[in-house]
Amino acid sequence: MAGAQVTDLLLNMVAKASRQDQAFLIDLAALQEKHVETAKLLLGEGRELNSFVSQLLDDIANLKAMLHAISIAGMVTDAFSDYVVGHGELWCAQLFAATVRRQGTDCGFMDTREVLVVTPTADGNSVDVDYDVSDARLDAWAQRHGVPQVIVATGFIAKNPAGQVTTLRRNGSDYSATIVGALLRSVGIVIWTDVDGVFSADPRKVSEATCLDSLSYHEAWELSYFGASVLHPRTTMPARKFGIPIVIRNFFNQAAPGTIISDDAIAQADATGSGKGLVKGFATIDHVALINVEGTGMVGVPGTVSAIFSTVRDASANVIMISQASSEHSVCFAVKQAQGEQAVAALNARFADAIRAGRISKVEKIDDCCVLAAVGRQMASRKGVAATMFSALAKANINIRSIAQGCSEYNITVLIDQRDAERALRAVHGRFYLATLPLAVGLVGPGLIGSTLLTQIHQQHAELRDEFDIDMRVLGIISSHRMLLSETAIDLAHWRERFERDAQPADMDAFASHLANNYVPNTVIVDATASSHPPERYMDWMQAGIHIVTPNKKLNSGPLPQYQALRQFQRGSYIHFFYEATVGAGLPVIATLKHLVDTGDRILRVEGVFSGTLSFIFNSLSPGRAFSDVVREAKALGYTEPDPRDDLAGMDVARKVTILARETGMDVELADIPVHSLVPEPLRDVASADEFMARLPEFDGDLAEQLAAAEAAGECLRFVGVVDCRAGTGSVKLQRYAKDHPFAQLQGSDNIIAFTTQRYAHQPLIVRGPGAGAEVTAGGVFSDLLRLAAYLGAPS
Repeated sequence: MAGAQVTDLLLNMVAKASRQDQAFLIDLAALQEKHVETAKLLLGEGRELNSFVSQLLDDIANLKAMLHAISIAGMVTDAFSDYVVGHGELWCAQLFAATVRRQGTDCGFMDTREVLVVTPTADGNSVDVDYDVSDARLDAWAQRHGVPQVIVATGFIAKNPAGQVTTLRRNGSDYSATIVGALLRSVGIVIWTDVDGVFSADPRKVSEATCLDSLSYHEAWELSYFGASVLHPRTTMPARKFGIPIVIRNFFNQAAPGTIISDDAIAQADATGSGKGLVKGFATIDHVALINVEGTGMVGVPGTVSAIFSTVRDASANVIMISQASSEHSVCFAVKQAQGEQAVAALNARFADAIRAGRISKVEKIDDCCVLAAVGRQMASRKGVAATMFSALAKANINIRSIAQGCSEYNITVLIDQRDAERALRAVHGRFYLATLPLAVGLVGPGLIGSTLLTQIHQQHAELRDEFDIDMRVLGIISSHRMLLSETAIDLAHWRERFERDAQPADMDAFASHLANNYVPNTVIVDATASSHPPERYMDWMQAGIHIVTPNKKLNSGPLPQYQALRQFQRGSYIHFFYEATVGAGLPVIATLKHLVDTGDRILRVEGVFSGTLSFIFNSLSPGRAFSDVVREAKALGYTEPDPRDDLAGMDVARKVTILARETGMDVELADIPVHSLVPEPLRDVASADEFMARLPEFDGDLAEQLAAAEAAGECLRFVGVVDCRAGTGSVKLQRYAKDHPFAQLQGSDNIIAFTTQRYAHQPLIVRGPGAGAEVTAGGVFSDLLRLAAYLGAPS
């Protein structure tokens, strides 16, 4: 019958009759036919069918007479409308009771209009029950009808003290159930619905929301007020009056135990330690407007707040939450967005004189807001709950516009932008409910470093989850031409096959949007490319609440204004930008430098061998061995780029010098760094790498002379980058070092970096180790991901 929309059809018939539209007769005939057909299907031929249809036809005749009277008058009263609309409930209950009897059970039908007496509340949106009168009428009903095994009672309908038919307003059937349960002093009330119970958050918005075992009556009120759709706030009131537990059950999943609403159940859970969490649930009220009334003339003036809210009441706007500064300089409150304009207009009219005089400086409205509430009785007197909630929102890059908390501490309410509603709900729910910290990862560039990183994440995933409470989920992979997206997580054991089979054309905007709007509250993009294109989007990604981790040097060594703007934004937000692998691959170069600076040390000089390729070349170069032969060997071993000029030109080292110089506080551009290129000038513009390699032996003599001179002085050659903080300069050059210098002790492709500071003035702080290769570079990126997780709340 819900599918037939019987209640709506009855209301429409009343509306048509009041407009003197005789089409209500067609609707009434259709309604009669629908119920007769249903009765035949359920009851078959016999006494039950005849009895139901007879009663139905009597009711239809009465309704037709009532609707004709409304049509003649051209108007309708609430009493007439309530009389008509209650018949859908009446027929449904009668039909159900007859069906139960036909199944062989002793079943009685209760027309609750004979029992329930209610009085409309002042706002007309609800009713109050007269329990004394209703109790007496229930006793009288039992005397007339006896006490059958099963009673099917109508919901939604009742009578007022004058004996007129009325309703419990829309969605009043659950309320009817708890009222009748209270009148019967039941041992329990079960409300059957289409969900498993009350969830910790809306499962349509938070996929990891859990069904709650139990709630107190107060918690149920709070959650239902803030949008939990299972119960209306008034539904629990009759049950609480008599201490009757309510259980929410799923008719379509009867194996689910449901949620118990009862103070006794909560007390028992507290006593046994089985109660879950400080916060029971989170809910939102969407599409609200924040209205702020502000002015120095409000301070210390009695009655201002009263005048504000009486004006809003008279404008028929319902206040959802209130916050007032202790200075009394401003009062802000939230109303439904549809009521915002009329509330502001009423306030401007009411305080027109005060606004002209400057006592009230503004009445402003901020649209597109959302109220987010955390509810839980165990929040009371517990330290840190609000701080944890606010921290979770901040780390998700969500701004709080207003805060309210009642002294009962049963709920903490914040007002945020509507666009952040789902992300905020996921962030706070995850912080309080998930044992692991979820981190959504999007990878840009599944090349050598990117694919190695995916392998490392896959290998460590179980240990990260079980040992460190980090749940790292790769939700997107994008190359220059294709991308693979997932709502939950890409299976990293088979990501290559899926990328080949299921990838769609690359769309960086769609990729970023997918990550920014996914259900995981903490999101990071890993840029594993060497391209200049992804860094151009870093600011947009960070403004969308996405953290950045990268080994890409292009942003940190790029144009200074772009670098400064991004770092300024990052420092002013809770969005993190980690780039350890830009300088030393997996070596802690950036981290060491930041530690020295942050602890107050003064950096004097940073000097190092920053290129694994050039480290190998000069570690292998010896008297009698040609420079071109060593370069050819390095290329054959895969240490160089396909075109060795990319390494020999020194620009990669120059970028690292620029990055380190900026980390020390120097404002330098890449172009400010003089670079000693090892590419002979005549070969810089040759057409191909093969031609370059073929002609390189022509220029071996120059390096041979420099090497011989160094050997004669007991020294060696090293290609180094230098940041001279005292001079405010950086450079990339070929430098001679004594054979006992740490730089002379390098082997293979190792990097080495020396930090000379005030604390380490006589003996520099040395960082040494492999500074190139996919494994160590991916490891450096992975380390940054774990550092990000620690910042976001994972155990350190």
